Amino acid sequence: MSEKPYHILLYYCYTTIENPEVFREEHHRFCADLGLLGRIIIAKEGLNGTVSGLQVACDEYMQHLKADPRFEAIQFKIDEHPHHAFQKLHVRVKSEIVHADLHHINPKQGSGQYITPHELEQIKDEEDVVLLDVRSNYEHKIGKFKNAVTLDINHFREFKYQISNLSAYKDKKVVTYCTGGIKCEKASAYLLEQGFKNVYQLHGGIIQYANETEGEAFEGKCYVFDNRLVKDINKKEPIVIGTCHICGANCDRMVNCANPLCNVHVPICTNCGETMEGACSKDCKQHPDKRSYNGTGYYTTKLNGYNPYKGLRKKETN
Repeated sequence: MSEKPYHILLYYCYTTIENPEVFREEHHRFCADLGLLGRIIIAKEGLNGTVSGLQVACDEYMQHLKADPRFEAIQFKIDEHPHHAFQKLHVRVKSEIVHADLHHINPKQGSGQYITPHELEQIKDEEDVVLLDVRSNYEHKIGKFKNAVTLDINHFREFKYQISNLSAYKDKKVVTYCTGGIKCEKASAYLLEQGFKNVYQLHGGIIQYANETEGEAFEGKCYVFDNRLVKDINKKEPIVIGTCHICGANCDRMVNCANPLCNVHVPICTNCGETMEGACSKDCKQHPDKRSYNGTGYYTTKLNGYNPYKGLRKKETN
């Protein structure tokens, strides 16, 4: 058997889902039957998810989605993994498939032109090209493209308030990028609405860039939304750009604060992790609910007999 028999899938698709609640019910049951775990968001505007499962289950899942005309254009980013990257299966209905607070923006009606990872390699150093990172602070501080413009935001919904800070790039070729591409759909569409003329987006995001190239234009690691927390991108000349939240030393080791009420994701080096017992501050270290530090800074969710079918209506029988 392969040392990495599981796959991690990252995907999204802007499409029309007429009845998200009904689709959620059907989709949740299908994923549960396949033994998939992860997080899936469904809205009238489309589908967004990241799941893990055995390769055969992931293959069936991808074939199932692509066979549906609504999702035939979906692009899956695939990573191999030795085990599940999640503990539970969550399939939820929300108002947007990525929380942008840009409900009026429909990427299907116009967004930045796609460029492939190899096309990015060819144009990234041109004088009139600006690489714009539309991710949050904790993401780009651990890794980003060289010379990229980053935004001081704590959540993607703050992106729309950054337009005035980007006005100097209105006459440039702006290439937006994010982890898997979904944020760029709305970010690039919003830039076009705000008068930016030459707007592009990296198709498949950083993850697809890593899958198709040596990743040498990327510094540090990419924050990912599963149990790995970070993923290596640059296979040629990897460097560390993150700094320990406690001591300031170079560090790309992401940790969840041991205080569950804080739970912030920050880089903390091994020594500070031991000294602070996995906490991000003295207050968190002294918190009465602080979790026991296991040396990794990742805390497995207690399943407590978790049942992926809980909340699903029983199938009707004739």
